Amino acid sequence: MKGIKLVQNKEMSKDRFTIYNKPKNIYIPLIVGNDIDITILVKKGDYVCKGEVVARRKGFLTIPLHSSISGTVVGFEEQLHHSGKYVKCIKIENDFKERTIEKQEEKPISKYSKQEFIEIIKNAGIIGMGGAGFPTYIKYQTEQNIKTLIVNAVECEPYITADYTIGIQKAEEILETIDAILEINRIQNAVIAIKKNNSKLLQAFQTRIGTYVNIKIVEVPNLYPIGWEKALVQFITRNTYDKLPIEIGIVVNNISTIYAIYQALKKGVPLTERIVTITGEMLKQPTNVLVKIGTPIHEVIEAIGGMKRTKDILCIAGGPMMGITLPNDNVIVTADMNAIVILKEKEDFLEQTCMRCGKCVEVCPSRIEPVLIKDSYENKEALLKLQVNKCVECGLCSYICPAKIKVREYVKKAKETLRKDE
Repeated sequence: MKGIKLVQNKEMSKDRFTIYNKPKNIYIPLIVGNDIDITILVKKGDYVCKGEVVARRKGFLTIPLHSSISGTVVGFEEQLHHSGKYVKCIKIENDFKERTIEKQEEKPISKYSKQEFIEIIKNAGIIGMGGAGFPTYIKYQTEQNIKTLIVNAVECEPYITADYTIGIQKAEEILETIDAILEINRIQNAVIAIKKNNSKLLQAFQTRIGTYVNIKIVEVPNLYPIGWEKALVQFITRNTYDKLPIEIGIVVNNISTIYAIYQALKKGVPLTERIVTITGEMLKQPTNVLVKIGTPIHEVIEAIGGMKRTKDILCIAGGPMMGITLPNDNVIVTADMNAIVILKEKEDFLEQTCMRCGKCVEVCPSRIEPVLIKDSYENKEALLKLQVNKCVECGLCSYICPAKIKVREYVKKAKETLRKDE
């Protein structure tokens, strides 16, 4: 595959873990993916339990949003979302009692029917936790034969170690869940994809895989962006697809998503918390934090030691390649936010005239021509021919550009041009 070796900077947070579970208030953003067409199910003054549904996405991709604490709805406020936009949120004041809604009776996690399985992960609000945020149940709600489940534990973005942490801590539960998913959905086999240089994570699974004969581990090259779904499927199967991997009988789940499925099947627990990597050179103590969804990140940063300084910093939601630069660290944790990276702000290099060197074309994993898209980012007719929607926004074009052109930003603008008048 096309790709490049990057400086990883993962040692800052690797094998560091803590819990922050005492936010005074949480803010449940009324957004799923890019969709803000959300039905609010609570009003000011209502008391809610931990795990209670407080809102629901409408339409075909319907999915519930849960409170991650027990407490009182005190209002609705706009808060910073990891997309860089301000989004309406349900504000809930924590009573610190952790009262929960009634849980289902535990049963062996492989004994559900396929329809029960789909309903459980749907009602638990489980979405892709590697960044895409796509409702997980949709991948299994298909009439097509699923041949292989690929569990993505690659985590190829620099700095981020959230998936590594869940893999180290919960390898046994993750293997149990993968095996149950295979049995329930009559899937032939599963593959756990891990980078070759990630020896500790490899060992965590290799020492436990034992009798799970239908699960194997595949080591993938230490290249970026091998964790991109299409590149990963192509590397493992030597096959490709047009829009979705189910076209060739493949389902891909992030490793953190798999553990969320375990929690839902085993304990009836909806998706109310996740591990977030909080890292970067401007933090005193970079670490991975188990945090309640809806928690303001600035609270968590203070709880783990704070920043070295608060001026001239760069706050990025996600990794430095595909992440979004934020105006501040007052962003709210969501199920699909895996990291916050705090870096020292550097003066931007002056953007120069494109040299027509073609390096952005050479490294593009989607095999499109970023430089030509940049040149035509406002020309809808030209963009359709250039297949701009194949771009996965990996950022390699900007990273490699010797003229320091922010090519990725032009490509994103090109996508916006195509979305106009839709």
